[in-house]
Amino acid sequence: MKIIKSDRSIIPACDVATLEALDKLVRETCDVKGIGGYKIGFELVIPFGMKSVIHTIRRHTELPIIYDHQKAGTDIPDTGEKFMKACKGVDAVILFPQAGPETERRWIEAAQKEGLGVIIGGEMTHPKYLESDGGFILNSAPQAIYELAASLGVSDFVVPGNKPERIAEYKRTLEAKGVKPVFYSPGMITQGGDISDAARAAGREWHAIIGRALYQASDMRGTAEALAKKLF
Repeated sequence: MKIIKSDRSIIPACDVATLEALDKLVRETCDVKGIGGYKIGFELVIPFGMKSVIHTIRRHTELPIIYDHQKAGTDIPDTGEKFMKACKGVDAVILFPQAGPETERRWIEAAQKEGLGVIIGGEMTHPKYLESDGGFILNSAPQAIYELAASLGVSDFVVPGNKPERIAEYKRTLEAKGVKPVFYSPGMITQGGDISDAARAAGREWHAIIGRALYQASDMRGTAEALAKKLF
């Protein structure tokens, strides 16, 4: 089943410090055409708890909630089941399984067992991530991560929005494997990504994850409407 109903959307990254700020962000954007769901992370879940964060969002909308642990899937294989049980109430989780293929496999299977949507990330947006750029991660690692996920039935992937050429490369590879990928991209606006460029590279099904450019805006609703118009 599709995590986000529409083929393209804006997903606000709710990286705000308080439940009041979350409430305002959701209240002002949830009925904007083009908003597809909300991504929550540690900044809210650690101090306030998963249930309180979910409850705050659900006061205003039934749009999907995606939990991004930043970065989940980096522990031993056995902890996947506990993690997924702790995520009950959200619609999907984002995993960046940098701890190897066995962790990736077990965590994906644990999420599927709990009925959670799975979105797999392999390449991040910041400098010095891949080995060729001075980072720790092998250049071949993201591709291997995406391909293993696809073999386990995953069709949703996080790709860097400020690297459209990489999005196009991952799209070609996954489609060659018979997968119709759904892409989600952070790295937009404040990290240099252009919505139109990333959308062209990603193809039909693509969702822009927007953080600071939206929740720090003086007019969040107007900003959301303007960003949504760039999707098509």
